[in-house]
Amino acid sequence: MERDEDEHQHEPGGCPVLVTERLVLRPPHVEDTDALACLANNARVATMVSRMPHPYTRRDATDFIRRSRTGAIGKCVYAVTDADDGRLLGCCGIEPQDDPSTLELGYWIGEPFWGQGYATEAAHAVIDMAFRTRDTACIDVRCRVTNAGSRRVIHKCGFQFQGTGMVNSLALDSTVPVEWYRLDQKTWISLRSWAAA
Repeated sequence: MERDEDEHQHEPGGCPVLVTERLVLRPPHVEDTDALACLANNARVATMVSRMPHPYTRRDATDFIRRSRTGAIGKCVYAVTDADDGRLLGCCGIEPQDDPSTLELGYWIGEPFWGQGYATEAAHAVIDMAFRTRDTACIDVRCRVTNAGSRRVIHKCGFQFQGTGMVNSLALDSTVPVEWYRLDQKTWISLRSWAAA
């Protein structure tokens, strides 16, 4: 079956389900607990994501799913799943910043699924949803300076480099240097029109 990024279904909780060519992005479910704990309990993932503890236990996964479902995390959180078999591949989400017209994008993909374009496909869907359905002027994203894979995703999505800074890493219990990028709505619309041409 042909799938379109613009297919939006809704689940309770406010964030539309997003369907792309290979993925379904939906709210995390209790049934994701074991897969989430397995994929997230990886230092190569956790040390690249600012707020992921390491080790990552089943209790952490249960708590994350509960907080995402109740809105306690304060952002739109998606489980990134394989459209064909429903496997959990990672997570992607957006959260509001101090300026309500600016959102921040975050994502991670489990190591067994790296290098297959899933993060870019998920990020495209979430960015498109944010610009189409919310009063969003721009979206920010940050990545560790050592994370070449994430930087490639950011470039493929059209983000422009803004500067560097430091953020706290829960897994490392220290601050780490990051690069900061921004994508505005006009640029995203232009990129979409070029892609469609």
